[in-house]
Amino acid sequence: MSLVLPSKRRAGTRGRLRPAWEEEPRPAGLTAKGLVLALACAAVLFPLWIVVVTSVSSVKTITEAGGLVVVPRGVTFVAYQELLSGGQVTRAATVSLGVTVVGTLFSMTVSVLCAYGLSRSGSVLHRPLLMILLATMFFGAGLIPTYLLVQGLGLTDTYLALILPSAVNVFNILVLRSFFMSVAPELIDSARIDGAGDVRILWKIVMPLSRAVLAVISLFYAVGYWSAWFNASIYLSDQDMMPLQNVMMQLVLRQERPTGLAQAINTGQLSPLSIQMAVMVLALLPVAVLSPFVQRHFKKGMLTGAVKG
Repeated sequence: MSLVLPSKRRAGTRGRLRPAWEEEPRPAGLTAKGLVLALACAAVLFPLWIVVVTSVSSVKTITEAGGLVVVPRGVTFVAYQELLSGGQVTRAATVSLGVTVVGTLFSMTVSVLCAYGLSRSGSVLHRPLLMILLATMFFGAGLIPTYLLVQGLGLTDTYLALILPSAVNVFNILVLRSFFMSVAPELIDSARIDGAGDVRILWKIVMPLSRAVLAVISLFYAVGYWSAWFNASIYLSDQDMMPLQNVMMQLVLRQERPTGLAQAINTGQLSPLSIQMAVMVLALLPVAVLSPFVQRHFKKGMLTGAVKG
C-alpha cells in the first residue's frame, strides 16, 4: 500500500484550488482590463472635453456645429476674457473663493479642536458629547427650523449664512478623532513631562503627525463650500452676493444672460453657449487643480482614520 503525504497532496492540488482572482493574469485578461479602463476614462473625459472645446469656440464654429462642439476650430478665449473682465461672474467667483477659504479655515479649526478633545479619554464630558455628536448624524432639525434659526440670528443676506449652517461635519470629526487616537501615547506623555499643555501638544506633535488626514478633510470642506448653492438660494436675496455656483445655475438652467454681456451676445460677438460652458469650466477648475496635490494623502488619511480607534 502506497502512502501519499498530506503535504504533497496539498502541494499537487494547490494550483487547482486557488480562487480565480488569485491566478496570474493572462494576456487576454490584461487586454480586457485595459480596454474597460480606457472606456471608463473616455466616458468621464469626453463630456469634459466637449465643455472645454465649446467654451473656446467662436460663434461661427458653434453655429456650424449646431450646438456643442467636439472638434476644436476657430479657437478663441473671448468668453473667458469677458467673464473675467469684471461683472457678475467675476464678483461671484470672488465670493465663492472668499467663502471657501474662510469657511475651510473655520471648519478645520472647530473640527480639529473638537476631535482632539474627544480623542482624550480623560477629557470633561467626553462620552456624553460624543453621543450627542453621533445623534446629530441620524436626527436633524429639518429645513424650516434651521431657516428660522438663521433668520432669528440675523444671518440672512450675510456671508455668514453660507458658512455657519454647514460649518461642521460630524463624520469628518470622527475621522480626525480616530487618527488622533492612533498617535503614540508615549509622545504625548513625554511632552506632558516636559511641561507642554494640550494646545502645544496639539500644535507641535499631533497635527504634524496628522498631515495626511488634515489634507483630506481640508479638501472635503473646501469642495463642499465651493460647490454649495443651496444655502445661498434660501438665505440670500441680493444677486450681488450670490456665489459662482448659483450664477452658473442661472446661466445654464434658466438661460439668463450675465450682467454686462447682454449687448455682446445680442450683437453676435459672443455665443450664449460658450458663456455657459466657460462658467462651468471656471466652476470645475479649482477642484481639478487641487485634487492631484491631495490625492497622495487620500488613501493614508482616510484608511488610517477610519480603521483605527
